[in-house]
Amino acid sequence: MNKNTSPFPSYKTRIGLHYFPDTLHFRDCDLQTWLPRLKSLGASWLALRAPVDRAIPESFIRPLVQENIEPILQFNLSLGAPPPVEDIQIMLEAYSHWGAKHVLFFERPNSQRSWASPEWAQTRLVERFLDQFLPLAKSAMQAGLIPLLPPLEPGGGYWDTTFFRILLESIVRREEKELLQNLVVSAYAWSWGRPLNWGAGGPERWPDARPYNFSPAIQDQRGFRTLDWYQAIARALLGKSLPAMLFEAGIGQDPLSPQGKAAPPIAEQSILAIARLLEGEELNDPEDPASRLEPLTEEIIACNFWLLSADTYSSYQSQAWYQQDGSQAPLVEKWIQWVQESISKKRVRQFNQPAVEKAPSSPTILPDERHPIAHYLLLPLYEWGVADWHLEVIHPFVKKYQPTIGFSLQEAALAAHVTVIGNEQTFPESAIERLRIGGAIVERISGSGTSIATQLAER
Repeated sequence: MNKNTSPFPSYKTRIGLHYFPDTLHFRDCDLQTWLPRLKSLGASWLALRAPVDRAIPESFIRPLVQENIEPILQFNLSLGAPPPVEDIQIMLEAYSHWGAKHVLFFERPNSQRSWASPEWAQTRLVERFLDQFLPLAKSAMQAGLIPLLPPLEPGGGYWDTTFFRILLESIVRREEKELLQNLVVSAYAWSWGRPLNWGAGGPERWPDARPYNFSPAIQDQRGFRTLDWYQAIARALLGKSLPAMLFEAGIGQDPLSPQGKAAPPIAEQSILAIARLLEGEELNDPEDPASRLEPLTEEIIACNFWLLSADTYSSYQSQAWYQQDGSQAPLVEKWIQWVQESISKKRVRQFNQPAVEKAPSSPTILPDERHPIAHYLLLPLYEWGVADWHLEVIHPFVKKYQPTIGFSLQEAALAAHVTVIGNEQTFPESAIERLRIGGAIVERISGSGTSIATQLAER
C-alpha cells in the first residue's frame, strides 16, 4: 500500500495487536491481507509469535517496520530447557538488522504450568528463572534488541507481585547494569470481569491487599491495572518507573485457561475506552458512568489488544477481530471510525495549536506546506535504545512546548523549528546544516544531563 494515498496516514500510537496465536501466517499474501487492516486500525505495534527453529521472513518484518508498525517478537521458550543462546543468536541479529527492536523471552514464569513439575517444586524459583533469562537477554542486547521482562500471571502459583519484587532485587544484586539501563517491563491487561479502574493506584492506594487474599472489599492487581502494582515495586527498588508494554488487552481472563479459550472479549465500549485512554482522552467508565477512569501512565509505550485473527479451527476464533471468511467483529467498524476521528483530532492539535508565549530563543513557529511539523525535538537513538536520562531531562520542556518528539533526521527535515539534543558525534554538523538549508530554525543542545536540563529550562 502506498502510504501517501492511504486514508489512514502513519502516526505513532501506543496501540498494538496480537497477530495469529500461532507461527504459520508469515507469507507475502498474509502481509498483503493484514498490513492494510493493521493500518486502518491505527496499530503501531504487532506482537508476533516467533518460532524457535526458524526466523520470521525478512519479507514480512521489513514492510511492517517501513509502515511504522513495530514487531514485538514473542519467543515462548520452555522454562527449564531453553535453547542454547548460540542457536538463536543469528536470528536475533537478523531481526535487529531488519528493523525489529523488542523481543520477549518466556511467559508466566510464576505459573506452575510453565515449568515441569520437578522444577516447579524446587527452591529458588526466581533465581533459576533469572539464570535462564539473563543469557538470552544479554544476547538480545548484543544484537541491538531490547529484551522485555516477561509478563507474569496475575496472582499465579507464585504470587506475581512477590515474584516481580524478588526478580528486580536479584537483577540489582547481580549488578546487571546494562539490563537495568534497558529494562522494559510487561504485564497482562486482562480485566478479570472487573471495572477498568480496579486496582488503580497500586499498593499505595490499597495497602491492605495481601497475597492470596481474595476479599471483594480489597482491590488488588488482578485487573486491567496490574501494571500499577509492578511500577510501585519498581519505584521502591529502582527509584523510577519503567517503560512498559501491555499484552492481551480486551479480554476478561487468561486465554490459555480452559475457560478463557471459549470466553468472549470484554464489552466493546470498554475496549474502545482503553484505546481512548491510550490516546490521552479523559472519560468515564462506560460500564459505570459515575466513575471517572484514571489516565494511563506515560511509561506505557504499547498496549497490544487480543486478537487480530485466528484460523477457523482455532479455539481462539471466537475472540478474533477478523474471521477467515472475511467477516469481522462488530467492534472493528466502531474502532476504525474512532481511529479516523482520532487522526483528525491529532492534525488539529498538531497544526492549529494556539500561540504560546515563549522565550525569545524559542519563538512560535507555524507549520507550512514545506514544514508540516511546527516544532521537532530530535533525540539520539543508540544501538541499545533510548537513554532514560534524556527522557527525564526533556520532560519539563515537552510539557511547556509540546513538540513532536522523534529520533529521525528525515522527520526533523519536515519541521519548521528543530531542537537537537546531542553533540556532533551524535548528529554531525553537516546534517544540522542540511536542516538549516532546508529552511528550518535549528538549535543544538549538548553536554551532560545536568547541563542539558539547565539549557532546556532556560528556553
